[in-house]
Amino acid sequence: MNKKIFSGVQPTGNLHLGNYLGAIKNFVQLQNDKRNQCIYCVVDLHSITVKQDANILKKNIRETTAAFIASGLDPEKSIIFNQSAVTAHAEGAWILGCVSRMGWLSRMTQFKEKAGKDKEKASVGLYVYPVLMAADILLYDATHVPVGEDQKQHLELTKDIAQKFNNDFSVPNFFPSPEPIFELTAPRIMSLRDGAKKMSKSDSSDMSRINIQDDSDLIALKIRKSKTDQEPIPEELIDLEKRPEANNLINIYASMSHSKVEDVLRNFSGKPFSYFKPLLADILISELEPISKKISELLKEPDVIDKILNEGALSAKKISGPIIKSTYDILGLNTILE
Repeated sequence: MNKKIFSGVQPTGNLHLGNYLGAIKNFVQLQNDKRNQCIYCVVDLHSITVKQDANILKKNIRETTAAFIASGLDPEKSIIFNQSAVTAHAEGAWILGCVSRMGWLSRMTQFKEKAGKDKEKASVGLYVYPVLMAADILLYDATHVPVGEDQKQHLELTKDIAQKFNNDFSVPNFFPSPEPIFELTAPRIMSLRDGAKKMSKSDSSDMSRINIQDDSDLIALKIRKSKTDQEPIPEELIDLEKRPEANNLINIYASMSHSKVEDVLRNFSGKPFSYFKPLLADILISELEPISKKISELLKEPDVIDKILNEGALSAKKISGPIIKSTYDILGLNTILE
């Protein structure tokens, strides 16, 4: 079956290992399957749910695009663009927001986590974020969406919104019901300082994460200083799962080496982490160092990055334009589209 795949990454700047293993590396693998049509978006509209500095945001959009290209995404094979360049995303979000229900959005756990205790001070944008995500996906008739566990609930909401629109306006199958793609070898990547916390740029300690643009010495230092325990690497998976920091490092190694966690345990069981960590650092450096160098080269040529984004936006408009026009027609709205 041919798949139409849509996914996006926020332009937060200096992407880290969690972004790479949880999203970008999988994007490249999907792109290289000729049966897939891949559409990858720098979701800059999503990023403004919190206040942004305009100049930094522009820089981060280019930097995220450079990371896409340096990691192996090919503009000749995939559509790569930034969300705000295609106005159908904002239009679609409003339309879908009008069929979405408050109760659905109130159940979104990610909003609860990000808003914290004082939800009254959270932005409306943060609350309706999943509706914009639904528009992103449905405007391209995407059949499949690469997601992590933290986005699974949002994709289920997308399916609910699509079904309600189809039912409300008696247009069966107008919007498809997209299915998730889970990367089996890329579990949630956790902080190097606390195995119970997700690896995040927002963590105050840079030692908590491997940034894609870290040099080899810094990667080696961060892995050497990463938190573990005094026990050797276990033989059984059930024992590893009781040890969050050890579990995280083993999972990173498995993901980077395209191995099963069970195979990594079999190869290293009984070894101390003082033996394992240099090998983990080596495998990270060998893959990330060329990417980091390529990102630096691309960022010296912003016109090249902008050209890729502009051409990608034109291609994205050719797909989303007719779909948003049909949506307007279904609603009885008048529209003139180029």
